[in-house]
Amino acid sequence: MFDKILIANRGEIACRVAATAARLGIRTVAVYSDADAHAKHVAVCDEAVHVGGAAARESYLRIDAIIAAAKATGAQAIHPGYGFLSENEAFAAACHEAGIVFIGPPVGAIHAMGSKSAAKTLMEGAAVPLVPGYHGDNQDAAFLHARADEIGYPVLLKASAGGGGKGMRVVERSEEFRAALASCQREAASSFGDERVLVEKYLTRPRHIEIQVFADTHGNCVYLFERDCSVQRRHQKVLEEAPAPGMPEARRRAMGEAACNAARAVGYVGAGTVEFIANQDGSFYFMEMNTRLQVEHPVTEMITGLDLVEWQLRVAAGELLPRKQDELRIHGHALEARIYAENPDNNFLPSTGTLSTLRPPAAVQFEIGGTTSPTGVRIDSGVREGDTISPFYDPMIAKLIVWGQDRDEALARMRRALGQYRVVGVQTNIAFLGRLVASEPFAGADLDTGLIERHRDTLFPAATPVPATTLALAVAAQLARETIVGFRKYQDSIDRHSPWQLATGWRLNGDYQRTLSFDHGETRLDVVLTSGAQASTLTVDGQTYPYRYAHDAGVYRVTLGERRVQGHVDFEHETAHVFADGQSWTLRWHDPLAQAGAQEGGEGRLTAPMPGKVIAVLAAPGTKVEKGAPLLVMEAMKMEHTISAPADGEIEEVLYAVGDQVPEGAQLLAFKR
Repeated sequence: MFDKILIANRGEIACRVAATAARLGIRTVAVYSDADAHAKHVAVCDEAVHVGGAAARESYLRIDAIIAAAKATGAQAIHPGYGFLSENEAFAAACHEAGIVFIGPPVGAIHAMGSKSAAKTLMEGAAVPLVPGYHGDNQDAAFLHARADEIGYPVLLKASAGGGGKGMRVVERSEEFRAALASCQREAASSFGDERVLVEKYLTRPRHIEIQVFADTHGNCVYLFERDCSVQRRHQKVLEEAPAPGMPEARRRAMGEAACNAARAVGYVGAGTVEFIANQDGSFYFMEMNTRLQVEHPVTEMITGLDLVEWQLRVAAGELLPRKQDELRIHGHALEARIYAENPDNNFLPSTGTLSTLRPPAAVQFEIGGTTSPTGVRIDSGVREGDTISPFYDPMIAKLIVWGQDRDEALARMRRALGQYRVVGVQTNIAFLGRLVASEPFAGADLDTGLIERHRDTLFPAATPVPATTLALAVAAQLARETIVGFRKYQDSIDRHSPWQLATGWRLNGDYQRTLSFDHGETRLDVVLTSGAQASTLTVDGQTYPYRYAHDAGVYRVTLGERRVQGHVDFEHETAHVFADGQSWTLRWHDPLAQAGAQEGGEGRLTAPMPGKVIAVLAAPGTKVEKGAPLLVMEAMKMEHTISAPADGEIEEVLYAVGDQVPEGAQLLAFKR
């Protein structure tokens, strides 16, 4: 076994690898960029080496810098994690040339599976079923358009060297093909340095099922069952689970054996995932093979009680696979939810900012290398409270993984855990995930890759009124804030015995009444607090209730009429984030004494929704455009974002050029109606 390894990655996967290495007594070396100097993965490793600037191409994608760091620290092997250089053939070759073990498959296997087109051809030769499509080298736009027309719409465009949903477009009609192809090629070139694409028939209501395979250098290969990754947004996975609901044992065996055959065909070694697209009738087709550990590997660990990173290390060190196929069993059911800094209500646009509050649900320790925890709640995260979600990398905050004796128990545990998650400082998908897990199709295992789009009305409901209990909690938190400020002033006052210094609303005769106002989006919410000598009341939306509150360590307990509720309230500047009853609400405190800041007029301005780079300008000054017309394309957090015309009008000025870095909120174009 190795004495020291370098982890050529960041975030939660770097922390995940470091945890297993520490358990096995292996020292770890982190690499970090300018943006990650104080990151969690740097803190949990034994050593760390700076490898360059904030952008990935200036740091985590620098093969020379990472090899040099491994040599300088005496690391015997490099674990690439996933993403970045994990499936980079040149990186694996550079490790071999430097005499450093690459904890991954051989260069030849990466080469064989690195091109989706070549992999499809290889699988066709091995009699693995393939989706109808074109996987060849001819990348002429007219030729590809003709092939798509022959296949029949809808078709799927996919980056040949891609993964993770990048460089992928569904084309519904022939007239949309050319624009989608150009966009797909730009994203593919940006993400993978290779703009080649393949064209496939897009199956309706397919399931995305992948098989975890493992092979060693002694010719052994096993499959560790399947994961269902059907629930996706923008072709990226949102929820994963193992085993796949409704999977007959015969089909599981057939898919597992097909996956092992695929691995053997390329002389595979280490952890890999063979991905299949499956029809509702049970037929399945090869999609691709990911020659690395997957983001969703924890659900496989939860149902098998195995540590896949440990298996990677042992195989890379030349050991036999720890188990044979007939020694592997499925125990219970596991779900994984990816907690992202993003806004589901705005097409899942990534969100940046500082995590001023980050309180995950209580994680019950899950001993990966031992038996499955009966309570099974696990958090894999690469950030801490106070860290920043930057525009340079993937906006994942954490992976929430739960285990149950069966799927119903796992679902119940996931719903509860999501309801306990508290994040302030960035927008998140937590509330959306809660609705998704509780939705009838997901709870009933009616799964396919179009589930989210098909149930948009349920998953993206219209805004609902703020409950009276939520406002009661916000009032309690605001009163507590005022009490703290008032007490400090009282402590600093000349006459501490004067009741006028307490600022508690005390009156010599009669009751004290005040209106407290909060803004929820564009809606002003007024509540009236009446404090008397014996009791207080709160009037909400015309209804008056007896009111009491108490708080301790951020937990507020209120009695509103006959109801008693408790929750957390985290204030960020003048905004109250209320977490209660499995939901969260954002209410901005309206201070009647504060002067309202000047509001920036939105007329004629098209601004950057987040920091990023301009990659395409689609309209010139003087161009007349219709509402919804694409004007400019930005790239941020590895995704493309199109800025569209808000109304019919004319472009007056384009303020940025292709290649320019743009800060959040910057005006991109001048536009007149």
